Amino acid sequence: MSTLLEVSGVSVSFDGFKAINNLTFQIGEAEMRAVIGPNGAGKTTFMDIVTGKTRPDEGRVLWGEKSQSLLSMSESQIAQAGVGRKFQRPTVFEDQTVAENLMLALKKKRSPFAVLNFRASRADRERVEELAGEIGLVAALGRKAGELSHGQKQWLEIGMLLAQGPRLLLVDEPAAGMTPAERELTTEILVEAAKTRAVVVVEHDMEFVRRLDCKVTVLHEGSVLAEGSIDHVTSNEAVIEVYLGR
Repeated sequence: MSTLLEVSGVSVSFDGFKAINNLTFQIGEAEMRAVIGPNGAGKTTFMDIVTGKTRPDEGRVLWGEKSQSLLSMSESQIAQAGVGRKFQRPTVFEDQTVAENLMLALKKKRSPFAVLNFRASRADRERVEELAGEIGLVAALGRKAGELSHGQKQWLEIGMLLAQGPRLLLVDEPAAGMTPAERELTTEILVEAAKTRAVVVVEHDMEFVRRLDCKVTVLHEGSVLAEGSIDHVTSNEAVIEVYLGR
């Protein structure tokens, strides 16, 4: 499997505090990865660096077959190159329907004038239905996003990201605040997505991570403490010490 994203020797400090310390990380083209670690381990800063929100002091972040440097790109260029990020709190257009939210997400490269005169093609409508199927919201297509449950809003936002066709999806704590049934569908959505793209899930919930059934990277003090299967990392003495507790 060829490498899609390669982070090597990356460090970044804020006011003398090393948030990321010589971090090395890589993920393949169609791979699921869970990233775990205690608060302050550098999980959010890692995502900020990959998406261009934070510039590291040193190191390399290489992307795609041509090993392009993401560090020379702006946040919007990185998004256009195929990096999608889902934050913890869902941001959807509450007054628009589920279908309208997904339709808007399909249209990301349009001038304001073109958006005003936009008419959905049959292919667009079919794609919206397909996306709704992938996120379990077919029955809710006509409902306003503001009426959805917390879990459904999370799925809608994942659908809006998938609508943009990202090659890498960074997802921050998707299971937070969800019912057990919602968490189960969230697992299915992410596992399905990882069949055709790279998916990185930052999560605290170990039960959820176990369900994802993927390689796990444990961060501590800004660098990789352990990496491997969930059973491998949860039996690692250092991981138990700093993160899982006795």
